[in-house]
This record gives sequence, C-alpha cells and structure tokens, in this order.
Amino acid sequence: MPRWLIPLLIASVILFVVEFYSFQTIKMLTKNKAIKWVWVLIGVVIYVNLFYVLFTTPRSAGQTKEFQWAVGLLLTTLIPKAFILVTMFGEDVVRIFQKIISYVSAGETQPFPGRRKFVSQLALGLAALPFAGFLYGIIKGKHNYKVLKYQLSFKDLPDAFDGFTITQISDIHSGSFTNKEKIEYGVNMINEQQSDMILFTGDIVNNKADEMDNWIDVFGKLKAPQGKYSILGNHDYGDYVDWDSDEEKKKNFQAVKDVHPKIGFELLCNEHRYIEKDGQKIALVGVENWGKGFKKDGDLPKAASGIKKEDFKILMTHDPSHWDAQVKENDFNYHLTLSGHTHGLQMGIEIPGFFRWSPSQYVYKQWAGLYEEAGRFINVNRGFGYHAFPGRVGIWPEVTVIELKKV
Repeated sequence: MPRWLIPLLIASVILFVVEFYSFQTIKMLTKNKAIKWVWVLIGVVIYVNLFYVLFTTPRSAGQTKEFQWAVGLLLTTLIPKAFILVTMFGEDVVRIFQKIISYVSAGETQPFPGRRKFVSQLALGLAALPFAGFLYGIIKGKHNYKVLKYQLSFKDLPDAFDGFTITQISDIHSGSFTNKEKIEYGVNMINEQQSDMILFTGDIVNNKADEMDNWIDVFGKLKAPQGKYSILGNHDYGDYVDWDSDEEKKKNFQAVKDVHPKIGFELLCNEHRYIEKDGQKIALVGVENWGKGFKKDGDLPKAASGIKKEDFKILMTHDPSHWDAQVKENDFNYHLTLSGHTHGLQMGIEIPGFFRWSPSQYVYKQWAGLYEEAGRFINVNRGFGYHAFPGRVGIWPEVTVIELKKV
C-alpha cells in the first residue's frame, strides 16, 4: 500500500464530514433548492480547482500564484465550515446524551422547539466571522504592515552603541508579490524608521532567483547608515522544486545569493562582521539555514571563528528552532538572536498585552515576537511577505525596530 494512501483516506473522511454537516445546516435553514445547489457547486468548484492546479503544475514551476489562490479559496471556505461542524456536532452530542438519559431514567426528555434551527443559525453566524476574516486577509491583510518596537537593555553593551537602532525584516518571499504599489509602501515604512542598520533574516524568494527581478529596484531603495546585512532562509536553496540537473540548481542558488548585493545587502554565510562606532564595536554573526526538519547548513562555530567571548554579539539565524538547539545556552553568549521563518502561520489572534494564539505555536516554541531567557533574547519576525496562503489573518506583516540600551 502506498504511504500516501492512508493520509489521503483520513483527509477525505474529514472533508466529507465537514461538508456533510455544513450542507445539513443549509438544508435546515432554507428550502430553496437553488441556494442548496449553489452551496454544493461552489464547494465542488473549489476542490476541482485545487486538484487541477496540483496535478497540472509541474514541480519545476515551484509554488505558483495559481496554487496560492487555490489554497486561499479552499481555506476561506473550509475554515468557516469547520466552525459549522464543531457547533452542529456539539448539538448532536447533546442530543445523544439526552436520549441516553431518557433511556436510563425510563423517562422522556422534552425537545426544545426549534432548537435545531436555532443552533444552525448560530453555526452559520459563527462561520461568518472567519469567512470575513479570510476575505480581509487576502484582500488587505497581507499588506497591513505593522511596526513593532522594542527597547532591550544590556550591561555589557559598548557605550558607543547606547541607543543604536536595528530594523529587522524577514521572509520577503518575492515570488508571491503581485502589487508593486503596496510593496513600495512597505519598503517606505522600513525607511521611515531611520534605523542605524537593517538586517534581513532570510527567504528572499520562494524558490527561484528570477522571482526578485521585478523587485530589485524597490528593495534597493532601503537605506541604513551602518549597513544592511542578510542571511539565507530554507526557501533560498531551491529545494522545493525539481531541477533538470544539479548544475541548474547550483546556478539558481548562486543567482539567489547574487540578488543580495544587487539590493545593497551584504550576505553573511556562516561568517561575521564587526560593526564599529566611535572606536568601539559589536559582532554581527550570520549563519546559513539551520532548522529542525529543514536544511542544516548553518555552522555557528565557523561563523563565530575569530570573535572574542566577551564581544557583544547579534546572531542572525533564519529558523528559531536553532535558538533552543544550539544558541540560548551556548556559553559563547549570543546576546540577541534574530529569526523569522514561522510567519506566525499568517493566521491567528493577537490582542496586544492580553491574548495571542496561532497554530504556529504547536510547532515552534518561539513562533512570533520577542522572547527572553537568562538575559538572552530572540526576536521572531512575523515576516514581510507571505507564502502558500495569499493573505494574512490576524498575524500581520512585520517591521521590527530594536533599540539597544546600556544599563
């Protein structure tokens, strides 16, 4: 039996249950056959479109915009239907318990008149919330750039760097972009921060170097007096597409690396640079991608070779899982680590200072924002662009500004 068959069967059963409950809800609320057929037809079209894109797009093409829109349409309709499923299934569970109690007590429970219809209306109302959220996320949310500012204090920060500012961006994913005006707006927002240094923490493309061709002039406008530095992310290696030859893949990888100087960034591949100011310096360390379940080309000892233990250090590493695995307890003392990669899964709920949730938190311990342990910090940037799903729902594209302070 093929390994993919069982997951496919499980997914098919789940989708059938979701669709069955959602259709039963519509049947409960209307007797109009046209509405019922439209409901079914929309679902069929969305599934057929997804499978058509999946089976007609060669892997050599990478992740196409057609695929992103197919996924976007599926999630926009499927997540609301899942809300219907949970509500209506809960109603069925209550009914079953009532019948069991009635049977055991030899009595008869009185059904609440119109309860099924009321619960169906409630389910549809609840489903409208994520439906509206996903529509907004696709149309507006993916360009709803937010500037998040942090002030971090360190005892051993060199005096000359007291008040030094860093703007971090991550996960550009230029192959997903469609609206140049909106991207220019985001780039202008980065420049408006007037930070001393700009750091980019990986995934400049989805897969191929030419995805940046139309965006070099836009990102080339970024300015920072103390320099712009970058690293590679897992998508920059071209591992998620099929290539005609290893040589073609190597050429693409080199072309991806060559994009960075074209937009004025110095790419750090398992190496470091000293940033000097008024005769003092801090070390900026950049590693290639290192992540659990992903490529592990990051070589921290190599990147830090020649740095003194007492130097103040900022580490750029794309995948935040690297922090727990090799960084946070490293006695070499990396004061500040900057990562990206997770995107916060591009969907979730964040109420500043009160509540935040995303499915991403079940995969990554550090999934978005600033974390601190034993005086060492990691910031996980939510990403500038988007990938797979062509939108953002509740987890907005991020520009991070960090000010270093001397205690």
